Amino acid sequence: MSDLLRAPAEIKYAEELDWLESVDDGPKPFSWRLSPKTVRLFVLGSERSDGLDRVIAPKWFGDRSFVERSIVTLASDRGLLLIGDPGTGKSWLAELLSAAICRNSTLVVQGTAGTTEDHIKYSWNVSQVIASGQSRDSMIPSPIMTAMEAGAIGRFEELTRATSDVQDALISILSEKYISVPELGGDTAEAGEGGTADNIVFAKPGFSVIATANSRDRGVNDLSSALKRRFNFVRIPVVTDKKSEAEIVRFRTEELLRRHSIDLDVPPTLLDVLLQSFADLRASAAAAGSDDEKLESALSTAEQIGVLEDAILHSTFFGERSLTARTLAASLVGSLARRAPEDLAILNKYLHGVVEPRSKDQGGSWPEFLDGGRDAIATLS
Repeated sequence: MSDLLRAPAEIKYAEELDWLESVDDGPKPFSWRLSPKTVRLFVLGSERSDGLDRVIAPKWFGDRSFVERSIVTLASDRGLLLIGDPGTGKSWLAELLSAAICRNSTLVVQGTAGTTEDHIKYSWNVSQVIASGQSRDSMIPSPIMTAMEAGAIGRFEELTRATSDVQDALISILSEKYISVPELGGDTAEAGEGGTADNIVFAKPGFSVIATANSRDRGVNDLSSALKRRFNFVRIPVVTDKKSEAEIVRFRTEELLRRHSIDLDVPPTLLDVLLQSFADLRASAAAAGSDDEKLESALSTAEQIGVLEDAILHSTFFGERSLTARTLAASLVGSLARRAPEDLAILNKYLHGVVEPRSKDQGGSWPEFLDGGRDAIATLS
């Protein structure tokens, strides 16, 4: 795993998954590697009441009802659509669920304006087709088709960014659970007990699709009512509870430090400053009268982690190998000021209207944070 830039969850947590599989005696749907209860335990972490011989750390932080509904959906014949604002952990939850259920989270289609029906179904190895004609050997299955043949979980990221005709290609897959390959000819009625025919690929038990959608992309390529009926929707809200958000940021930060072999302390006071800053900016965005008065950033937990990561790496490589409020403020301004001069004006207003009075009243790290933010804005202006 050390030679991978980012190991998928099934590799990163392979030893833990192996152990859970060895002690899991619960009923398993289809070809699932773990029972639904153990899948939930893997995602959310263990509790003392679980009676395990080892502690399973939580990997996704959120309401357990979201995870349970997701697991129940995947045990049915419906697809799962995780929808929410950017940075709410939709993709990470989809990856964890896939890793726990089938030990393969890499069967992914990325939805973009350039995604075609071939990315969902199949394409052809042109040189092999020229040499020997169209056949199953010269066909290149999509990640979704591969998941169907393996009875595994296929993932579709950013579903609403794909065009409507591409989205509609999923309808027959989710409904009929097979993909026809008309180029191969033959009689689909010849499919035997094994569920295969020359010109048709049937899904094996255990196949399902987890799709994600950005709630801010409404109107880009809205889902048809027919496709909506094939999915169970699970809405993932933005984390607003400070305790939960602190756990998420701390968890991701510890991963970052381990990955880079960085020995750097993140003072709890600076973590509090970061959490409070994002809470302040979210409140300001909620009270804004127009989009021009809001930062372009979604101010998600993921962006908060990005600010802290930037500050940690800058402190490690260019600082004094200790995280300071000044560096944190510079990272926050640099990460959130995407529009000039609009975002810079909003951040400057926040520093003068909120941070400056707080630095006088509370002291602590706030005065240094204020100075760092002002310097960063002056540099970018």
